[in-house]
Amino acid sequence: MTQKIYYDSAYTREWHTQITDRVDKEDGIYVTLAETAFYPHGGGQPCDLGQIGGIAVLDVISEDGEVLHKLERAPEQNDVDCQIDWQRRFDHMQQHSGQHLLSAITLKLADAMTLSFHLGTDYISIDVAAVELGANQLAAIELEANQQIYRNARISSSWVTAEEAARLPLVKLPSVTEDIRIVEIEGVEYNACGGTHVSATGEIGIIKLLKTEKMKGSTRIYFKCGYRALNEFNAAQSVLTGISAKLKTSRDELADRIDKMEAEQKQLQAELNAVKASNDAYYAQELLSAREGLVIAQIFEDKSLKDMQSLATKLTSEHEGLVLFASISEAKVVLAQNGQPPEWACGPFFKGNLGAYQGKGGGSDKMAQAGFASSEDAIAFYEFTKDQLGHH
Repeated sequence: MTQKIYYDSAYTREWHTQITDRVDKEDGIYVTLAETAFYPHGGGQPCDLGQIGGIAVLDVISEDGEVLHKLERAPEQNDVDCQIDWQRRFDHMQQHSGQHLLSAITLKLADAMTLSFHLGTDYISIDVAAVELGANQLAAIELEANQQIYRNARISSSWVTAEEAARLPLVKLPSVTEDIRIVEIEGVEYNACGGTHVSATGEIGIIKLLKTEKMKGSTRIYFKCGYRALNEFNAAQSVLTGISAKLKTSRDELADRIDKMEAEQKQLQAELNAVKASNDAYYAQELLSAREGLVIAQIFEDKSLKDMQSLATKLTSEHEGLVLFASISEAKVVLAQNGQPPEWACGPFFKGNLGAYQGKGGGSDKMAQAGFASSEDAIAFYEFTKDQLGHH
């Protein structure tokens, strides 16, 4: 059985050992080692990566108590030097220790037990048994967690029996009854855990809460620790600096500047809507004057679906017939009527004919709209529809 160095020394980066077995699986070549510091997937923590005998380690798994290392290719000798990807390992140590600390403080201040933990490359989160956590609660949790970091409390691990575990103030009882590993944050908590951790809370660096998300009967807290938190701050600072430079204002005045821009945008939009309404009224009269029979049909070079629908609504309020529009730029078609003639139901007509033109859409009896893969398909459907209306 492999000696698992990571349990006793999470800081081991390099060591010399022997390959004890080679296993061919469907997904690749695996080896076992006499001693390993490679942590396998488990407990919400991803595995370590690195090299064994100069060969890249692609995955590490635990199988029947043994640690299997997936290699990029088969090794040529059994005596090997091993190296851990230390940046990845230390990141996992910071995040996992930070999770323990954050979970303990959330339980203490909000009486919310941690239900699950996710440590991924994109985000870190815990799900806690709380329907909702207020902004003041979250701020207090974040502050207390960071105060514990500044206290630089010792983090240690030990092996205990089931009887000894029962006497400890554990967060929850372990699922195993033998070889129980306890991780203690001095003065904060005792927790059964097999993961890798930093040796003191100070090495967590910082805990920054990012956002919360309501789950079914619980709350998910997204956070980052250590170097991840620093990188998050640097990324946010870069965006903030860029926006401040573009708007030619200081960070403190950004909110006021954006509020002013939104008010100006609303005013401009209102003025634009008024101009569009006036233009639509004028254009509607032109189309009504030029109509032949019950059909008004028009192809627009550049008109949005919303604008075509608005114009069609205005026309059908004054015109007992059918309105057919197409937009070349958007590859969209609109058909509308006000109930006369009653047999021309727009939605059903679209539903029955769009498939032949690779179109998608639908609507009611009085108005239907559809989008197409290309402007050519849109115009082809427009011409087909116009022809069908002409036969009415």
